[in-house]
Amino acid sequence: MNKELMAQRHVMTHHALGTRINLTIFGNEYFSLLKESMDLIDHYEDQLTVNREQSEVMSVNHGAGKTPKMVSKTTFELIELAVKYSRENFGFNALIGPLVKLWKIGFKGARVPRDVEIQERLKLIDPYKVLLDHDARTVFLEEPGMELDLGGIAKGYIADRIRDLWLAKGVPAGIIDLGGNLLFVGKSPRRDDGQWIIGVQDPQLHRGENLATVREPACSAVTSGIYERFLIKDGHRYHHLLDPRTGYPLKTDLSSVTVFTDQSVMGEIEAKRLFFNGRPLDGWEHQAGNRGAIFIHNDESMTSVGFNN
Repeated sequence: MNKELMAQRHVMTHHALGTRINLTIFGNEYFSLLKESMDLIDHYEDQLTVNREQSEVMSVNHGAGKTPKMVSKTTFELIELAVKYSRENFGFNALIGPLVKLWKIGFKGARVPRDVEIQERLKLIDPYKVLLDHDARTVFLEEPGMELDLGGIAKGYIADRIRDLWLAKGVPAGIIDLGGNLLFVGKSPRRDDGQWIIGVQDPQLHRGENLATVREPACSAVTSGIYERFLIKDGHRYHHLLDPRTGYPLKTDLSSVTVFTDQSVMGEIEAKRLFFNGRPLDGWEHQAGNRGAIFIHNDESMTSVGFNN
Protein backbone atom coordinates (compact mmCIF):
# COMPACT_ATOMS: atom_id res chain seq x y z
CA MET A 1 0.00 0.00 0.00
CA ASN A 2 1.19 3.52 -0.84
CA LYS A 3 0.30 5.18 2.48
CA GLU A 4 1.59 8.59 1.42
CA LEU A 5 -0.62 8.65 -1.66
CA MET A 6 -3.58 7.27 0.31
CA ALA A 7 -3.26 10.24 2.65
CA GLN A 8 -3.58 12.57 -0.37
CA ARG A 9 -7.03 11.31 -1.34
CA HIS A 10 -9.51 13.97 -2.49
CA VAL A 11 -13.19 13.46 -3.35
CA MET A 12 -15.70 15.77 -5.02
CA THR A 13 -19.42 15.06 -5.45
CA HIS A 14 -21.71 16.62 -8.00
CA HIS A 15 -25.15 16.01 -9.53
CA ALA A 16 -25.21 15.81 -13.32
CA LEU A 17 -26.25 13.47 -16.12
CA GLY A 18 -29.30 12.59 -14.04
CA THR A 19 -27.21 10.92 -11.37
CA ARG A 20 -24.76 11.41 -8.51
CA ILE A 21 -21.18 11.95 -9.67
CA ASN A 22 -18.24 11.04 -7.44
CA LEU A 23 -14.68 11.81 -8.49
CA THR A 24 -11.75 10.58 -6.40
CA ILE A 25 -8.22 11.70 -7.13
CA PHE A 26 -4.95 10.88 -5.34
CA GLY A 27 -2.22 13.51 -5.07
CA ASN A 28 -2.49 16.96 -3.50
CA GLU A 29 -1.16 18.71 -6.59
CA TYR A 30 -4.09 17.38 -8.65
CA PHE A 31 -6.89 18.64 -6.41
CA SER A 32 -7.80 21.47 -8.80
CA LEU A 33 -8.50 18.90 -11.53
CA LEU A 34 -11.64 17.83 -9.67
CA LYS A 35 -13.39 21.15 -10.34
CA GLU A 36 -12.07 21.21 -13.91
CA SER A 37 -13.44 17.70 -14.42
CA MET A 38 -16.87 18.63 -13.05
CA ASP A 39 -16.95 21.61 -15.41
CA LEU A 40 -16.12 19.27 -18.28
CA ILE A 41 -19.02 16.99 -17.30
CA ASP A 42 -21.40 19.97 -17.27
CA HIS A 43 -20.11 21.05 -20.68
CA TYR A 44 -20.81 17.66 -22.22
CA GLU A 45 -24.22 17.50 -20.56
CA ASP A 46 -25.12 20.86 -22.09
CA GLN A 47 -24.35 19.38 -25.51
CA LEU A 48 -25.79 15.90 -25.16
CA THR A 49 -28.76 15.98 -22.78
CA VAL A 50 -32.33 15.27 -23.84
CA ASN A 51 -33.72 16.26 -20.46
CA ARG A 52 -33.86 19.95 -21.39
CA GLU A 53 -35.47 21.80 -24.27
CA GLN A 54 -32.14 23.09 -25.54
CA SER A 55 -29.02 21.06 -26.39
CA GLU A 56 -27.29 19.96 -29.55
CA VAL A 57 -29.04 16.59 -29.46
CA MET A 58 -32.39 18.25 -28.80
CA SER A 59 -31.87 20.50 -31.83
CA VAL A 60 -31.58 17.32 -33.91
CA ASN A 61 -34.77 15.97 -32.34
CA HIS A 62 -36.64 19.23 -32.94
CA GLY A 63 -35.63 19.01 -36.60
CA ALA A 64 -36.97 15.45 -37.05
CA GLY A 65 -38.79 15.15 -40.36
CA LYS A 66 -38.05 18.79 -41.15
CA THR A 67 -34.41 19.74 -41.57
CA PRO A 68 -30.83 18.52 -40.90
CA LYS A 69 -29.08 20.11 -37.92
CA MET A 70 -25.41 20.97 -37.61
CA VAL A 71 -23.71 19.84 -34.40
CA SER A 72 -20.23 20.07 -32.90
CA LYS A 73 -17.50 17.59 -33.82
CA THR A 74 -17.82 15.85 -30.45
CA THR A 75 -21.58 15.43 -30.70
CA PHE A 76 -21.38 14.26 -34.32
CA GLU A 77 -18.78 11.61 -33.48
CA LEU A 78 -20.83 10.29 -30.57
CA ILE A 79 -24.02 10.20 -32.65
CA GLU A 80 -22.12 8.39 -35.40
CA LEU A 81 -20.89 5.81 -32.90
CA ALA A 82 -24.38 5.35 -31.46
CA VAL A 83 -25.96 4.92 -34.88
CA LYS A 84 -23.27 2.43 -35.96
CA TYR A 85 -23.98 0.09 -33.06
CA SER A 86 -27.73 0.66 -33.23
CA ARG A 87 -27.62 -0.70 -36.78
CA GLU A 88 -26.03 -3.94 -35.56
CA ASN A 89 -29.47 -4.79 -34.13
CA PHE A 90 -28.30 -6.62 -31.01
CA GLY A 91 -30.46 -4.64 -28.57
CA PHE A 92 -28.71 -1.30 -28.21
CA ASN A 93 -30.68 1.45 -29.97
CA ALA A 94 -30.09 5.18 -29.56
CA LEU A 95 -33.46 5.91 -31.21
CA ILE A 96 -35.55 3.99 -28.67
CA GLY A 97 -36.86 7.12 -26.90
CA PRO A 98 -40.40 7.07 -28.40
CA LEU A 99 -40.84 3.48 -27.23
CA VAL A 100 -39.51 4.25 -23.73
CA LYS A 101 -41.92 7.17 -23.45
CA LEU A 102 -44.81 4.89 -24.42
CA TRP A 103 -44.14 2.42 -21.58
CA LYS A 104 -42.79 4.99 -19.05
CA ILE A 105 -41.47 2.20 -16.83
CA GLY A 106 -39.87 3.75 -13.76
CA PHE A 107 -41.75 7.03 -14.23
CA LYS A 108 -45.18 8.45 -13.42
CA GLY A 109 -47.85 7.15 -15.78
CA ALA A 110 -46.16 3.79 -16.47
CA ARG A 111 -48.47 1.36 -18.25
CA VAL A 112 -48.62 -1.64 -20.56
CA PRO A 113 -49.40 -0.24 -24.03
CA ARG A 114 -51.61 -1.91 -26.60
CA ASP A 115 -49.76 -3.86 -29.27
CA VAL A 116 -50.98 -1.52 -32.00
CA GLU A 117 -49.35 1.41 -30.15
CA ILE A 118 -46.09 -0.51 -29.84
CA GLN A 119 -46.06 -1.34 -33.55
CA GLU A 120 -46.54 2.34 -34.40
CA ARG A 121 -43.62 3.37 -32.19
CA LEU A 122 -41.36 0.74 -33.72
CA LYS A 123 -41.58 2.70 -36.97
CA LEU A 124 -39.90 5.64 -35.20
CA ILE A 125 -36.84 3.81 -33.87
CA ASP A 126 -35.23 2.68 -37.14
CA PRO A 127 -31.50 3.67 -37.00
CA TYR A 128 -31.31 3.48 -40.80
CA LYS A 129 -33.53 6.56 -40.92
CA VAL A 130 -30.74 8.71 -39.48
CA LEU A 131 -28.84 10.59 -42.18
CA LEU A 132 -25.31 11.68 -41.29
CA ASP A 133 -23.46 14.19 -43.49
CA HIS A 134 -19.78 14.14 -42.54
CA ASP A 135 -18.79 17.12 -44.66
CA ALA A 136 -21.55 19.42 -43.35
CA ARG A 137 -21.49 17.72 -39.92
CA THR A 138 -25.28 17.53 -39.91
CA VAL A 139 -27.71 14.96 -38.54
CA PHE A 140 -31.21 14.41 -39.93
CA LEU A 141 -33.94 12.20 -38.51
CA GLU A 142 -36.14 11.33 -41.48
CA GLU A 143 -39.48 10.80 -39.70
CA PRO A 144 -41.38 13.32 -37.54
CA GLY A 145 -41.47 12.00 -33.97
CA MET A 146 -38.07 10.30 -34.12
CA GLU A 147 -35.71 11.04 -31.23
CA LEU A 148 -32.03 10.55 -30.56
CA ASP A 149 -31.04 9.76 -26.99
CA LEU A 150 -27.35 9.22 -26.24
CA GLY A 151 -27.98 8.39 -22.59
CA GLY A 152 -26.97 4.79 -23.26
CA ILE A 153 -23.37 5.73 -24.07
CA ALA A 154 -22.85 9.36 -23.02
CA LYS A 155 -21.65 8.56 -19.49
CA GLY A 156 -19.07 6.15 -20.84
CA TYR A 157 -17.84 8.67 -23.39
CA ILE A 158 -17.58 11.42 -20.76
CA ALA A 159 -15.76 9.14 -18.31
CA ASP A 160 -13.19 8.35 -21.00
CA ARG A 161 -12.62 12.05 -21.64
CA ILE A 162 -12.07 12.73 -17.93
CA ARG A 163 -9.62 9.83 -17.80
CA ASP A 164 -7.77 11.30 -20.79
CA LEU A 165 -7.52 14.65 -18.98
CA TRP A 166 -6.18 13.05 -15.82
CA LEU A 167 -3.59 10.96 -17.63
CA ALA A 168 -2.43 13.99 -19.63
CA LYS A 169 -1.89 15.84 -16.35
CA GLY A 170 0.02 12.95 -14.78
CA VAL A 171 -2.54 11.83 -12.19
CA PRO A 172 -1.12 8.68 -10.53
CA ALA A 173 -4.47 7.21 -9.44
CA GLY A 174 -8.16 8.03 -9.38
CA ILE A 175 -11.72 6.76 -9.62
CA ILE A 176 -14.37 8.22 -11.92
CA ASP A 177 -17.85 7.20 -10.74
CA LEU A 178 -20.66 8.47 -12.95
CA GLY A 179 -23.62 6.99 -11.15
CA GLY A 180 -22.28 3.46 -10.98
CA ASN A 181 -20.43 3.66 -14.29
CA LEU A 182 -16.89 3.21 -12.97
CA LEU A 183 -13.54 4.00 -14.53
CA PHE A 184 -10.31 3.38 -12.63
CA VAL A 185 -7.23 5.43 -13.50
CA GLY A 186 -3.59 4.54 -12.83
CA LYS A 187 -2.43 2.14 -10.14
CA SER A 188 -4.44 1.60 -6.97
CA PRO A 189 -2.54 3.02 -3.97
CA ARG A 190 -4.30 0.45 -1.77
CA ARG A 191 -2.39 -2.53 -3.17
CA ASP A 192 1.29 -3.15 -3.82
CA ASP A 193 0.49 -4.72 -7.21
CA GLY A 194 -1.48 -1.61 -8.23
CA GLN A 195 -4.63 -3.56 -9.04
CA TRP A 196 -8.12 -2.35 -8.13
CA ILE A 197 -10.70 -4.33 -6.19
CA ILE A 198 -14.04 -3.82 -7.97
CA GLY A 199 -17.37 -4.92 -6.50
CA VAL A 200 -20.17 -6.42 -8.59
CA GLN A 201 -23.59 -5.31 -7.35
CA ASP A 202 -25.95 -7.90 -5.86
CA PRO A 203 -29.18 -7.27 -7.83
CA GLN A 204 -31.28 -8.41 -4.87
CA LEU A 205 -29.80 -5.91 -2.41
CA HIS A 206 -29.29 -2.16 -2.04
CA ARG A 207 -26.69 -0.37 -4.18
CA GLY A 208 -23.23 -0.98 -2.77
CA GLU A 209 -24.00 -4.52 -1.60
CA ASN A 210 -21.75 -6.77 -3.66
CA LEU A 211 -22.26 -10.35 -4.79
CA ALA A 212 -18.71 -10.70 -6.11
CA THR A 213 -15.43 -8.80 -6.45
CA VAL A 214 -12.95 -8.60 -9.31
CA ARG A 215 -9.27 -7.63 -9.15
CA GLU A 216 -8.04 -5.84 -12.26
CA PRO A 217 -5.55 -3.18 -13.39
CA ALA A 218 -7.01 0.20 -14.40
CA CYS A 219 -10.18 -0.42 -16.40
CA SER A 220 -13.84 0.45 -16.84
CA ALA A 221 -16.70 -1.41 -15.13
CA VAL A 222 -20.22 -0.97 -16.53
CA THR A 223 -23.41 -2.84 -15.63
CA SER A 224 -26.62 -3.43 -17.54
CA GLY A 225 -29.45 -4.75 -15.42
CA ILE A 226 -33.21 -4.96 -15.00
CA TYR A 227 -33.49 -4.90 -11.22
CA GLU A 228 -33.89 -1.17 -10.48
CA ARG A 229 -36.90 -0.11 -12.60
CA PHE A 230 -39.97 -2.20 -13.31
CA LEU A 231 -43.78 -2.17 -13.52
CA ILE A 232 -46.08 -4.77 -11.98
CA LYS A 233 -49.44 -5.08 -13.74
CA ASP A 234 -52.02 -7.86 -13.31
CA GLY A 235 -49.43 -10.05 -11.64
CA HIS A 236 -46.86 -9.61 -14.40
CA ARG A 237 -43.51 -7.89 -13.88
CA TYR A 238 -42.31 -5.68 -16.74
CA HIS A 239 -38.73 -4.39 -16.48
CA HIS A 240 -37.47 -1.23 -18.17
CA LEU A 241 -34.99 -2.76 -20.63
CA LEU A 242 -37.05 -2.73 -23.82
CA ASP A 243 -36.07 -4.84 -26.81
CA PRO A 244 -36.10 -2.60 -29.91
CA ARG A 245 -36.63 -5.67 -32.06
CA THR A 246 -40.01 -6.45 -30.46
CA GLY A 247 -41.07 -3.31 -28.58
CA TYR A 248 -41.54 -5.30 -25.36
CA PRO A 249 -39.31 -5.82 -22.30
CA LEU A 250 -36.55 -8.30 -23.13
CA LYS A 251 -37.34 -11.87 -22.10
CA THR A 252 -34.36 -13.00 -20.05
CA ASP A 253 -33.33 -14.99 -16.99
CA LEU A 254 -30.55 -12.48 -16.28
CA SER A 255 -30.60 -9.82 -13.58
CA SER A 256 -27.43 -8.08 -14.71
CA VAL A 257 -24.25 -8.22 -16.75
CA THR A 258 -21.14 -6.33 -15.65
CA VAL A 259 -18.40 -5.89 -18.22
CA PHE A 260 -14.80 -4.83 -17.71
CA THR A 261 -13.21 -3.03 -20.66
CA ASP A 262 -10.41 -0.63 -21.52
CA GLN A 263 -12.80 2.08 -22.75
CA SER A 264 -15.90 3.05 -20.77
CA VAL A 265 -17.94 3.99 -23.84
CA MET A 266 -17.36 0.49 -25.22
CA GLY A 267 -18.26 -0.93 -21.82
CA GLU A 268 -21.69 0.70 -22.19
CA ILE A 269 -22.16 -0.92 -25.59
CA GLU A 270 -20.73 -4.33 -24.72
CA ALA A 271 -22.76 -4.60 -21.50
CA LYS A 272 -25.93 -4.27 -23.57
CA ARG A 273 -24.63 -6.65 -26.25
CA LEU A 274 -24.00 -9.39 -23.68
CA PHE A 275 -27.19 -8.71 -21.73
CA PHE A 276 -29.36 -8.95 -24.82
CA ASN A 277 -27.47 -12.07 -25.93
CA GLY A 278 -28.26 -13.65 -22.57
CA ARG A 279 -25.01 -15.61 -22.30
CA PRO A 280 -21.29 -15.25 -23.11
CA LEU A 281 -20.35 -14.81 -26.76
CA ASP A 282 -17.67 -17.13 -28.11
CA GLY A 283 -14.32 -15.35 -28.13
CA TRP A 284 -15.76 -12.10 -26.76
CA GLU A 285 -13.06 -11.82 -24.10
CA HIS A 286 -10.32 -12.09 -26.74
CA GLN A 287 -11.52 -9.05 -28.66
CA ALA A 288 -9.40 -5.90 -28.24
CA GLY A 289 -10.40 -3.84 -25.22
CA ASN A 290 -12.53 -6.52 -23.53
CA ARG A 291 -11.26 -7.79 -20.16
CA GLY A 292 -14.09 -9.92 -18.82
CA ALA A 293 -17.74 -10.08 -17.83
CA ILE A 294 -19.90 -11.39 -15.01
CA PHE A 295 -23.46 -12.58 -15.67
CA ILE A 296 -25.83 -12.71 -12.70
CA HIS A 297 -29.00 -14.74 -13.18
CA ASN A 298 -32.33 -14.21 -11.46
CA ASP A 299 -31.55 -17.10 -9.09
CA GLU A 300 -28.28 -15.27 -8.20
CA SER A 301 -26.10 -17.89 -9.87
CA MET A 302 -23.14 -16.39 -11.72
CA THR A 303 -21.24 -17.02 -14.93
CA SER A 304 -17.94 -15.30 -15.66
CA VAL A 305 -15.85 -15.02 -18.79
CA GLY A 306 -12.37 -13.58 -19.37
CA PHE A 307 -10.14 -12.08 -16.67
CA ASN A 308 -6.82 -13.32 -18.01
CA ASN A 309 -4.69 -10.63 -16.33
